[in-house]
Amino acid sequence: MFESKKYPSLKWLSRALWVLLILGIIIILRFFVQTINDDLPSFEDLENPKYDEASIVYDTHGVPFGKYYVENREIITFDELSPTIIDALIATEDVRYHRHSGVDLKALFRVAFKTVLMGKESSGGGSTITQQLAKLLFNRPSLAGKSFVERAFTLLQTKVKEWITAIKLERSYTKEEIIAMYLNKFEFINGAHGIQAAAQTYFNADQADLDLGQAALLVGMLKNPSLYNPLRFPENATKRRNVVLNQLKKFKDIDALALDTIMADQVDMSNFIRDSHDKGPAPYFRAELTKWLRNLFKEKGINKEDGSEYNIYTDGLKIHTTIDLTHQAHAEKALVEHMMKLQERYWRVWDGRNPWTYDADENQKKIRRDVLERKIKESDRYLALHNKILGPVKAKVQEKYGELKMSEKVIKGLIDKENKRYSWTGLVDKNIIDREDLKAYQGLVEDPLWAQTKTDFKALQSAYDEEFSTAITMKVFDYGEAGFAEVEMSPRDSVKFHNQHLQASLLSVDPATGAIKAWVGGPGFNYFKYDHVNSRRQVGSTIKPFVYATAISLMGISPCEEYEDIQYTIAPGDANFQVAKEWSPANANEEFTQNKYNLYQGLLYSKNSITVRLVKEMGNVDVIRELLDNAGISKDQTYPNGDYVIPRVPSICLGAMDLTLAEMAGAYTTFANDGIYTEPVFVSRIEDNTGKIIYTSVPESRRAINSFYNGVMLDMLKNNVGGRYGLGVETDIGGKTGTTNDYADGWFMSVTPDLVTGVWVGGDDKWIRFLNLDDGQGFVMARPIVQNYIKSLEADSLADFNSEKSFPVPPDGFLDFIDCAKYKQMSVEEEQIVNKLDQRQDMFESDFEDEFGDLIKEVSMDSIQASEGSSNEEGNGGGG
Repeated sequence: MFESKKYPSLKWLSRALWVLLILGIIIILRFFVQTINDDLPSFEDLENPKYDEASIVYDTHGVPFGKYYVENREIITFDELSPTIIDALIATEDVRYHRHSGVDLKALFRVAFKTVLMGKESSGGGSTITQQLAKLLFNRPSLAGKSFVERAFTLLQTKVKEWITAIKLERSYTKEEIIAMYLNKFEFINGAHGIQAAAQTYFNADQADLDLGQAALLVGMLKNPSLYNPLRFPENATKRRNVVLNQLKKFKDIDALALDTIMADQVDMSNFIRDSHDKGPAPYFRAELTKWLRNLFKEKGINKEDGSEYNIYTDGLKIHTTIDLTHQAHAEKALVEHMMKLQERYWRVWDGRNPWTYDADENQKKIRRDVLERKIKESDRYLALHNKILGPVKAKVQEKYGELKMSEKVIKGLIDKENKRYSWTGLVDKNIIDREDLKAYQGLVEDPLWAQTKTDFKALQSAYDEEFSTAITMKVFDYGEAGFAEVEMSPRDSVKFHNQHLQASLLSVDPATGAIKAWVGGPGFNYFKYDHVNSRRQVGSTIKPFVYATAISLMGISPCEEYEDIQYTIAPGDANFQVAKEWSPANANEEFTQNKYNLYQGLLYSKNSITVRLVKEMGNVDVIRELLDNAGISKDQTYPNGDYVIPRVPSICLGAMDLTLAEMAGAYTTFANDGIYTEPVFVSRIEDNTGKIIYTSVPESRRAINSFYNGVMLDMLKNNVGGRYGLGVETDIGGKTGTTNDYADGWFMSVTPDLVTGVWVGGDDKWIRFLNLDDGQGFVMARPIVQNYIKSLEADSLADFNSEKSFPVPPDGFLDFIDCAKYKQMSVEEEQIVNKLDQRQDMFESDFEDEFGDLIKEVSMDSIQASEGSSNEEGNGGGG
């Protein structure tokens, strides 16, 4: 009692401490209850960790051949893991891993003392491997905009979550399973998810085959994959790798000399390879499918049940395509094998010649130089050089002046303005700068940043001239099994080398269903990304069957009607042709025989004269445009400048228009399908991850040609590849070749009861070409690809291809209508032409002759070019 009266404050202090203790316990309990109830992974979540689901691409038989994913991941079990990786992981991240139950209090105190108080960076982390796995299983909250107290509370709550989750994990899994889960779950960036994908991506190897230095680098990335990214920050990655190696030296029996040797070298990323859709079959198709899928759901308004958009990379869709992998394999093989021989022929033809100057005036030479320069500056190598030298100052300019365009074109223009070659108005008028940015540019040229920009730009030009003219060891495209060859070549020469490779594309479509069976966009996707299935090229004589079909079906012209092979002229004022001056196209050989040809013969020998005569009979080209429109090539389609894709000029009858192989293959389904056009499609249906169908294709179909007259056209197409012009296949088949001016394009379109197959061959630039008819016609460039493709399908018993199937029988009266069979081929002219071509045979090298010699001896003027012209009323368009 005395003590209480003497020290009354002790009584109140005691009560206060008890109150604070109780409140503290309540707060801590509430904190733990809130943390436990705040989005912690359940035991079910831990037993079934969620991964983003890849969407799978299937062929028409349900065989998977591609996938879309965010997380490129291959699950590895603990037993499959490299012991070196396991040792490095434990030595670096959690040396007491086998002596704790998920949370290592001793390690936490060690880190607090050594790292926080003593500032040592090599003291190890406080988080165990189990905690690090726990971090990957729930989203960490953002600290942005929070006060110091809020940030501290959030960090503490997050750490407690990790501890609780870690303890749950230790109760649910063995130590070995936790290590495997962690290494499988971790994202190593650059598209690599999990240790196996990381090994494949960074070293092009299996994780079990990594050497000590490689394993240490990947384990080092676990601390911070962005900071220790060996591609962007090789020095950081090297230092971190060496930390891992030192930990191994400390805790494992490792040869110190071997470690020192590894630690002396910088990380080697020469085998880095990013996984992409260019691997496996149909790479061009899968690239096109990616673009198509991105637009599909928005255009069709297809959403999930909750209204959100589908994501092909995470939603586990099943994309069922019409591609038949057997057809695809045969198509790719036929194209590559032929193009390899054709390219060899090209190199021989151009030996000692320069396609950038050959047969070109000064204006043409400048155009070709500019195109080559543009391609060089679009290369990855040049863009890297540009960003390295000019990137920093451009970033400063844009930081100060906003998103101001600072392309090389703009910089050159501003320099020309300083040198008084341009005024400010001139720069705007030439579209070098935008008018709304004029004041910003005027301010820039008065800024010290402009002087730095000019200095760096000049340095870029010097570095460019030196680097792109110096020969180095590099990989270039090759038709060999590897797909590349190592050579000594300057970067400039490598661009020229690849640009001189002839390109090709093939599309094979079921004419009844529109299902695309095979899609080959080029000879090698790794080096030639551009898909020529959808590139616009002049079509030459492949358009003539539609002109003939128009004449027969709409004008009532008999296929046995004969016309003279003479030069015809369409003059201003003639009918409704709307030509500005006389148009008098020549035949391909610029000769006229004066002989009479029926339509079978005119199409077989691809006589421009006969085609022009038919168009004169029509009186306008609108009827041809209408038929093409019915056959799937829109007559209303325009270019950005407003010009029609199918112009209203008579030269379209000779192929003077740029169409795609996809459009041509679609149009030719009309001939193979009894006159009914069927829209080509390449996706049959799409299912979500539950199997629900969310999209089904419904190809457009309509009659374009009367069945009777289509039978006539089909018979003409079969006549083109009959007799001594045959393809040597068992299948009922017809076709038409096409060759354009200066042999820039070679075509062959074929029809069978089951397949319409089209092939285009040519250079990316029109001066990448052959120099004569013997080499450059569609009969030689394109037809053999279809021929070998069909033959290989016939020989493959597993291919879904019926070589015995026949075309539909035309209506009654058809045989009487085409009763000019004995006049379908012209023996006199044929003999003359064969003699001429026999004289040219010594021009062919032995390997080329083996493939084409017999065909060339037999071919008349089936597949030849028209004389030079342009895609307008004055031009000739294509020939054979």
